[in-house]
Amino acid sequence: MRPTFIRKSASELRVPPNLPRPAEREAPLSVQAARHALAGLPGGGLNIAYEAVDRHAAGPRANHPAFRWLCRNDAEQIFTYDDLALLSNRFANVLNSLGVGKGAGVFVLCGRIPELYVAVLGALKNGCVVSPLFAAFGPEPIATRIALGAGRVLVTTDTLYARKVAKVMHALPTLKHVLLVGEGGATTDIPGTLDLRRLMDAAADGFDIVPTAAEDPALLHFTSGTTGTPKGAIHVHDAAVMHYMTGKYALDFHPEDIFWCTADPGWVTGTSYGIIAPLLHGVTSIIDEADFDAERWYRILQDHEVTVWYTAPTAIRMLMKAGTELARKYRFPDLRFIASVGEPLNPEAVWWGQEVLGLPIHDNWWQTETGGIMIANTPAMDIKPGSMGRPLPGVEAIIVRHEDNGAVTVIDVPDVEGELALKRGWPSMFRGYLNQEERYRKCFAGDLYLTGDLARRDADGYFWFVGRADDVIKSAGHLIGPFEVESALMEHPAVAEAGVIGKPDEIVGEVVKAFVSLKKGYEAGDALRLELLGHARKRLGAAVAPKEIAFVASLPRTRSGKIMRRLLKARELGLPEGDTSTLEGGA
Repeated sequence: MRPTFIRKSASELRVPPNLPRPAEREAPLSVQAARHALAGLPGGGLNIAYEAVDRHAAGPRANHPAFRWLCRNDAEQIFTYDDLALLSNRFANVLNSLGVGKGAGVFVLCGRIPELYVAVLGALKNGCVVSPLFAAFGPEPIATRIALGAGRVLVTTDTLYARKVAKVMHALPTLKHVLLVGEGGATTDIPGTLDLRRLMDAAADGFDIVPTAAEDPALLHFTSGTTGTPKGAIHVHDAAVMHYMTGKYALDFHPEDIFWCTADPGWVTGTSYGIIAPLLHGVTSIIDEADFDAERWYRILQDHEVTVWYTAPTAIRMLMKAGTELARKYRFPDLRFIASVGEPLNPEAVWWGQEVLGLPIHDNWWQTETGGIMIANTPAMDIKPGSMGRPLPGVEAIIVRHEDNGAVTVIDVPDVEGELALKRGWPSMFRGYLNQEERYRKCFAGDLYLTGDLARRDADGYFWFVGRADDVIKSAGHLIGPFEVESALMEHPAVAEAGVIGKPDEIVGEVVKAFVSLKKGYEAGDALRLELLGHARKRLGAAVAPKEIAFVASLPRTRSGKIMRRLLKARELGLPEGDTSTLEGGA
């Protein structure tokens, strides 16, 4: 039986952590302190791109690598902060030359190529509202998002345009300019589009950043609902304060770090922590153009001397599924901190990191709506595997109960499940859902943002995820969180992944059904099914353990790594699948 804690000692930390243990802190830590760490625009105001790029390009880190871009064919290209300043200036000038000004919607639909990052930063300099999209989206999800955001400019590749965009152009009356990146550096001459390379070559190197205030809109991130159209969460330039603060405290950035965030910028993590936060701290980021490959990932961690690695539970489970033998072929002496986000990290994955990579994996929690990390396991903290950690400085998290009369009351007793709520006011909090004011208003009860996630807080102040409110299974009077059942199943050596749903039952309301994918070397069959049922029953008890197990090759999940339990349930019951635009491999 493994211990409930992974204890930390000062000798295990390779560098002094930016966020010491509470008892060791000498000065108060606050959002205001993070705000003072940023420069602000020379003429007043705040601009994310200025803080992320120009502030460094004008100082001693001008020639420090900002991005180390790895092409699919393993070619490598370095972009310094000075390079990024010049290229993003040129892109801002391109927009300006097209008459695209402050507040205009700029959408970016590219793989992880340099032009994506340059376009995001240049558009922010120009005061535009930027929305990166998944390159794997199909034509309809692309059109839906651009139409909802009244996109005026789209940056994409000639291949993606031909495959996905051209056929929906008729549905995008606000889209005035399509800027194409030619595959392999080639120029393009597609009617109705502009060649970005030619425009960039003709643009001036200098640009006066458009004055933006802290509350000016900067980013538009779409998040899928269970049904209906996706929600567009609006974030402002003041989000940079939270990106800086969480990069320092949750990801523990130090000046010479080599950082790798594996998330695609089409997901909020890939923008907030794949682009903005590391640039705010002047560190070097790895950008890998290629898709997941276990051996490639281990090689990147080793050969590029990654020190801080931020990835998703799905990727970790895929590495686990690939086997420990592969991991043992590589060495990671520089790696000092691993963090995960996307959905709760099963305890087994935390321990796998400790035993196979030599470091535990630190879970953290946030949402598209929060814009930045809210609750985290930081380097100095003892870890309780399965917990999302504790709130960061400046974040007030509580558990609340919804009363029958509509009121929301705070639950002060430890280990009582309720909805996770945050006291509003942190800088990266979303400022609205695009064109959905009523939907936005319903997310709040007074000063509290209601997250829709069910959780509990233990006596030590650690928070534990139970499930989305609409995922929780109600069986014979019991409220069962899918994550608890999935984590128990993953403790079995045969299980690579598990997804759990509630299946309607006339007697008990719902019974628990689990969908399981297996590690290499294990074969699905009745014998293993019975073994897993017995294992879960022993771990969880008869009331909580699954009554049915189905073996699947893989589980449906978003490209951000979340298992789509609602999709499992819809398919099991023959119901409409709702919005599947973020489904991995669904485009």
